[in-house]
Amino acid sequence: MPIPEPEVPDVGTFRRAVGRFATGVCVVTAIEGGTDHAMTANAFTSVSLDPLLVLVCVETEARFHDAVLESGQWALSVLDAGARPVADWLATRGRPLHDQLERVPFRRGPKTGAALLEQASAWLECRTQAVYPGGDHSIVVGEVLTADVGPEDHGTLVYHRSAYTRLG
Repeated sequence: MPIPEPEVPDVGTFRRAVGRFATGVCVVTAIEGGTDHAMTANAFTSVSLDPLLVLVCVETEARFHDAVLESGQWALSVLDAGARPVADWLATRGRPLHDQLERVPFRRGPKTGAALLEQASAWLECRTQAVYPGGDHSIVVGEVLTADVGPEDHGTLVYHRSAYTRLG
């Protein structure tokens, strides 16, 4: 007797299931063609300690996708607990590309020149080492060039069950 094919879950159920996994909230930035590009991300993780590697998943349809791939280097800011407005703004589809960081305090990374957001608890600068297809996203693996941490008393912005919350 043949084994029946398992039923594929619907997208809504899948989103609710993975939404039970709490994640930090980051902003990934890159400079391409002299323009700052940024996106809010929660699909980020460390990969390796030797060499130091991290990955971020970038939607292929997002304008940030081409910018980060063409730039070949990028920065990541782990948002602190007070940065929800920043996360919301940089997750807004269709926001103006030029001057999108005008309302967001940042400094330039020493290795990449990409924006490192001030409302963050940690910062990384990376050089793209590999890019892998991942359905409607690309998995961008970066070699860590610089890493820094901020004060621990600011807490971290967390995303859980489709809502922001605070850790710490």
